[in-house]
Amino acid sequence: MHLTKISLFNYKNFADAAFEFDSKINCFTGRNGVGKTNVLDAIYYLAFGKSYFNPMAVQNIKHGEDFFVIDGEFEKDGRAEQVVCSLKKGQKKILKRNGKEYEKLSDHIGLIPLVIISPSDRDLIIEGSETRRKFIDSVISQNDAHYLHDLIQYQKVLAQRNALLKYFAANRTVDKETLGIYNEQLSSLGTPLFEKRKKFLADFIPIFAKHHHGITESAENVNLSYQSDLTSGAFTALLENHFDRDRLLQYTSVGIHKDDLSFEIDGHPIKKFGSQGQQKSFLIALKLAQFEFVGKKSGEKPILLFDDIFDKLDEFRVGKIVEMVKHDDFGQLFISDTHPERTEAIVKQTHQSYKMFSL
Repeated sequence: MHLTKISLFNYKNFADAAFEFDSKINCFTGRNGVGKTNVLDAIYYLAFGKSYFNPMAVQNIKHGEDFFVIDGEFEKDGRAEQVVCSLKKGQKKILKRNGKEYEKLSDHIGLIPLVIISPSDRDLIIEGSETRRKFIDSVISQNDAHYLHDLIQYQKVLAQRNALLKYFAANRTVDKETLGIYNEQLSSLGTPLFEKRKKFLADFIPIFAKHHHGITESAENVNLSYQSDLTSGAFTALLENHFDRDRLLQYTSVGIHKDDLSFEIDGHPIKKFGSQGQQKSFLIALKLAQFEFVGKKSGEKPILLFDDIFDKLDEFRVGKIVEMVKHDDFGQLFISDTHPERTEAIVKQTHQSYKMFSL
């Protein structure tokens, strides 16, 4: 699958813009603030129905306007596909495929395999566990609609259980029967999600290690260590054993919504013991592994977005990425960069067709 054209109306800094793309490499260049990243983010929006950089949908509307529209045309297996995402202030977001509106946005996930590599990926290292859980969930969800459905249901039941715990505290009462129903629902949804996360990481970690070695050619031992409450016991028993604590805290303190992923280098957390260069290599390897994993599962070459990464990498790492892009394993690539000459020189080394856009 590749994106042939995109039109933006009132999206971030674009009032009205349209671009037609090369099927291989497309480069957006210009000074900071002209909207290079916004174009890449609009492409991401077509795949996931949300922004990669700003989860507050209404804040993606151009200042002074009431709505935005992103209209993308794709080619998939020789067929034309149109995906349109729009939002008007005060109304729900609308996502359409070939003119037909989705009842649930989640039904769209997986149609357009896509991976983004961006400086903001550093949040995976420096931010809390929620950021890393979202990474795991986004990779699995692109190829497993049941996983995404169960995850959404789990979050709904979790919110209901937390509301019940708050009710207990406010009214100085306890209803163990109702709580038991929520416990069973969380367990029946959460346990399979836990097993799928374990299976995913067992498959993913060797791919990640391979890409890390390819980028760095170093003997560093890198690892992703999965941390979950469910490794210590059955979900229902965990919830029952932590009831007194949950009642005091007024929220559910154990479960897969507390899972985390430890990023390690030579057995130590990379957040504390990894240099800036080591952290960059770690994150790029992580995203390239995501690219390979999603591609294998979907049977398609995902669209790959490189947001401003050449500015953050040394010549050696850039060279390694160029070597990878030379191969047919890669499909369509979008690049944003502040230096057009540098970008074009890098792209020429791939010996692929390309198109330059100056913003």
